[in-house]
Amino acid sequence: MEKIPMTAAGYTAIETELKHCQQVERPRIIQQITDARTHGDLSENAEYHAAKEQQSLNEGRIAELEDKLARAEVIDVSKLSGETIKFGATVTLVDEDTDEKRVWQIVGEPEADAKSGRISITSPLARALIGKAKGASVEVVTPGGAKAYEVKKVEWR
Repeated sequence: MEKIPMTAAGYTAIETELKHCQQVERPRIIQQITDARTHGDLSENAEYHAAKEQQSLNEGRIAELEDKLARAEVIDVSKLSGETIKFGATVTLVDEDTDEKRVWQIVGEPEADAKSGRISITSPLARALIGKAKGASVEVVTPGGAKAYEVKKVEWR
């Protein structure tokens, strides 16, 4: 069984979602199924079939979240340090073409969210950054073409 690296915050977020699915969504869906059953013939009852579909999706999500938690390898980023980029690092990059400044934290796949500035360790950008230090120039091939970045800062938060 392959371990999934993640930060403590990512682990907590998955735990929270799991509790929500189990303690809020599951009873709500069960109630919907119970209510839909009272409407008569189940073979032509759209509410019943929709609720059963929701139940299937929710149970699948619960199984997925439980699997991620079971395989999680929680890495405490606050105890990490160093000059080179590795898992958990918060990196400030400057696009060499546009001078646009971006800040990314390298995290595990389950907690990656580009809109929040967290990229997966398996992403092309993160793979290109691993092992680099402040001042390094990194070229990354993206779907939009090759991009060049300069590493301005490496932090551990």
